[in-house]
Amino acid sequence: MTQGLYQHVRKTWNRPKATQEHMVRMKRMAQWRREPVNCRIERPTRLDAARRMGYKSKQGIVMVRTRIRRGGLRKGKVHMKRKPSKAGIKKITMAKSTQRMAEERVNRHFPNLEVLNSYWVGQDGRHKYFEIILVDPAHPAIKSDKDLGWIAESKHRGRAYRGKTSAGRRGRGLRNKGKGAEKLRPSLKARGNIGK
Repeated sequence: MTQGLYQHVRKTWNRPKATQEHMVRMKRMAQWRREPVNCRIERPTRLDAARRMGYKSKQGIVMVRTRIRRGGLRKGKVHMKRKPSKAGIKKITMAKSTQRMAEERVNRHFPNLEVLNSYWVGQDGRHKYFEIILVDPAHPAIKSDKDLGWIAESKHRGRAYRGKTSAGRRGRGLRNKGKGAEKLRPSLKARGNIGK
């Protein structure tokens, strides 16, 4: 059975270490490290992932590559009556993923745009790199688009901060359905699961 272009691209990105040349990846990372944290780009690096997340090559859509630190939560040492084992400095996982944090930071950097979605494009020893799809809700080309016109409504403002993107929904547990997921919707706070 023949594969289309996007299937080939997806296969390449599913196992980048096995399918992409090491020197090419290292050169790419070295170039990305020299760029600013939020770098506007002309076109997506992963076309298959961008299309899957709602990207269209048209006016009103902006692509931004951003980087964010890797690893667990950084916490300062508490110098007050603690057993060392209870200090809680290392091996703490944040409730919010680095992808969600990257989306929020990019949204703060471009306050007139809305985050549609994002996807992973690489990582090195210190950083993870994500490409964020941003949409201008005031642009006439977006307002008249049958697939993206909904984002122009005021109730969709601040999607990234409210966990409405794909990464946000994953972090809120909304990928789970059925038995065991009864108290996840519409949100943990709305169901009164927080603070008990």
